[in-house]
Amino acid sequence: MIVAPLATRSPTFMTRHSLDDLLAIMARLRDPQNGCPWDVKQNFATIAPYTIEEAYEVADAIDRQDWRDLRDELGDLLLQVVFHAQMAKEAGLFDFADVAHAISDKMLRRHPHVFGDESYADLEAQKRGWEDIKQAERAAKGEQHDDSALAGVSRGLPEWKRALKLQERAARVGFDWPDERPVLDKLLEEVDEVRAEFADGRDPQRLQDEIGDVLFVVVNLARHAGVDFSQALRHANAKFERRFRRMEQLARDDGQPLPQRNLVEQEALWQRVKRVDEAAT
Repeated sequence: MIVAPLATRSPTFMTRHSLDDLLAIMARLRDPQNGCPWDVKQNFATIAPYTIEEAYEVADAIDRQDWRDLRDELGDLLLQVVFHAQMAKEAGLFDFADVAHAISDKMLRRHPHVFGDESYADLEAQKRGWEDIKQAERAAKGEQHDDSALAGVSRGLPEWKRALKLQERAARVGFDWPDERPVLDKLLEEVDEVRAEFADGRDPQRLQDEIGDVLFVVVNLARHAGVDFSQALRHANAKFERRFRRMEQLARDDGQPLPQRNLVEQEALWQRVKRVDEAAT
């Protein structure tokens, strides 16, 4: 509960903020006369990339098991929701209360086994029930009926995530490899096609298609291995960064910074760091 206008309150006395405080802060930031010029000029399109970035930073904090940072990153993500809701309120579209109502109503509707009399035999049955409910929701909105197994896979997802969703949907109707072995064979086949494209003259469109095929199969391989593709890539990025920074430090310690070394020397440093890193893990 806000006990005084924000303009008259000193941060020293704000010992515990509420959601109402956050909504009021966002409204003040967006005030055309007294707000922050940067916040005032933003719109849905310009804020959307920050929303995606904050979601990834939440995932990173979880991956690192940094719970203090997770608290802060969840706050940043909540701010994105509040920011979009405030802009929508200004445009007369909806407000934060409408957002809270919509998601609450959706959770109640999509969990009839918790909030109603429905029951499911297992998790697979629950997933099918979830999809049936979503299909009914789309029909209620007047969306054109799409009976494809791929119906409803959002085009707004990161492309690797959309690839995973498409593969999972296809697998539900039996269009899937039985295990990882043919996926590995397919990966080698696709890599060979990339090699051939380089050999044939590097046509940009063909290269894009062939490299896309490789990436699609890699997502499929991770799915068959039970590996989270995003987490695997985050780990690979973290490993590369850790080793590269160590390379830079070793080069400086030896009196010749990394940019001054040729590729052979840099590779020797990389292998040196790699051996130490692998021995420590």
